[in-house]
Amino acid sequence: MNIHIPTPLRAYTGGLETVSVTGTTVSGVFQQLTVQYPELKPHLFTPEGKLRSFVNVYLNDDDIRYLPNKEETAANDSDELTIIPSIAGGTNCRL
Repeated sequence: MNIHIPTPLRAYTGGLETVSVTGTTVSGVFQQLTVQYPELKPHLFTPEGKLRSFVNVYLNDDDIRYLPNKEETAANDSDELTIIPSIAGGTNCRL
């Protein structure tokens, strides 16, 4: 399966925009991803092993938060996983 890595996390994949990982579920794919690229783990998961709330993950075009089995959703080699970190911020601009 191809996993699309967002720009802020590419430093942990040797600059790769897309990496290939095998797994039968989304969580299995993430397990393999963090074995291949261990520096990604703290950026994607809490110390308790839960996917961080600000990390959005899409299996093909579906947000996994809304899939019935969430991270346990079946995955195959032809699927694509996209990681999109939430971005917060802004400025209090007074004119």
